[in-house]
Amino acid sequence: MKKLISGILGSAFLGLVGWQVFNRVFAADQVGPGRRGPGAVAVDIQSVTWGVIRDVGVFSGSLEPKSQFVVAPRVSGWLKDVLVHVGDSVRQNQVVAVLDDQEFAQQVEQAKAELQVAQANAESSASGLAVAQREYERSQALREKRIASVSELDESEATYHARQAQLKVSQAQVSQREVALKAAQLRLSYTQVRAFWEGDATPRVVGERFIDEGALLQVNQPIVSVLENDSLVASIHVIERDYPKVRINQQAMIATDAYPDRQFTGTIVRIAPLLQESSRQARVELEVPNAEQLLKPGMFVRATVEFARHTDAQLVPLAALVRRMDTHGVFVADLTTDKARFVPVTQGITHGQTVEILEPKLPGPVITMGNHLLEDGSSIIPPAETRAKAQPLVPERSGDS
Repeated sequence: MKKLISGILGSAFLGLVGWQVFNRVFAADQVGPGRRGPGAVAVDIQSVTWGVIRDVGVFSGSLEPKSQFVVAPRVSGWLKDVLVHVGDSVRQNQVVAVLDDQEFAQQVEQAKAELQVAQANAESSASGLAVAQREYERSQALREKRIASVSELDESEATYHARQAQLKVSQAQVSQREVALKAAQLRLSYTQVRAFWEGDATPRVVGERFIDEGALLQVNQPIVSVLENDSLVASIHVIERDYPKVRINQQAMIATDAYPDRQFTGTIVRIAPLLQESSRQARVELEVPNAEQLLKPGMFVRATVEFARHTDAQLVPLAALVRRMDTHGVFVADLTTDKARFVPVTQGITHGQTVEILEPKLPGPVITMGNHLLEDGSSIIPPAETRAKAQPLVPERSGDS
């Protein structure tokens, strides 16, 4: 039984080998006598084309507001009212929240009363100084007539200088109380919590609300956040290979999943001067106009940046490129002799599965399959349909002489 099975398997193996040999001989016979070399390689070929090629980088990132800040109170107190909600428009210096101001109003009244007392003391000191000055002047006149004694003159002079000092102290106290009143009034004004920013007065929008009425707020505790949405910043990260190509003011097309049928325009405005060691990437920021308010901070975006564009470029499939003896090149198919000729090339832009050949001008179609088995001068077996549709070796271009 085992011998029978072994015989059957052996016969099947010999039949398979015979069939493969027959196919190779038959394929070789199709080439035609006098045109087939020893060890001919079946290949696929494609014509050289001329057209436009772009060096494009596609980067992912997120949208951020052009500016963002948190509105918080400068004094502590009970939150009496919040006047805005998420999505509301906010003007520059607009009141967005109100704190209970009873305590601060009392402080203002107290400061006013203390100022009045200080002003009254200053008036009294001024009056006393006037009396002391007249007494001092009278003592001087009497002393000149030798009616008053020296001690009386000295006493009146001392009183006069004391009154001068007292007036200065009273005036300083008035200034002090005026400052205290202004401080109390300023603290009272802080109970009106405002959204303040400098520069562009264009209204902005409330992004988040962190607290509700009735809460006891501490100094600098966030109430709402305010965003600038008229233009956004797209933050992307560029890999080391593309970093030298990035330039300020380069244009980019911005796409987002929220609007798959629309594209937005962005401009590179900032390039980080370093690459992060952990990722070997650099942060690049693009300014994206958002007049329609369609884009929102936090959206995921894809930015397509065109680094270069070459028109009337000589193009071949990327699969045609091979490496021989540390030299990059392509194999050009000579359909008259069924030979492959290795041509060293200088590459330009690579985009997808297409590569630009800067030099030289290729004399014929290039081999894209089977080229890894070839050497310069190798025999080839091109596809039958290619031979039937053989075209001129070099495509005609407009403007060529």
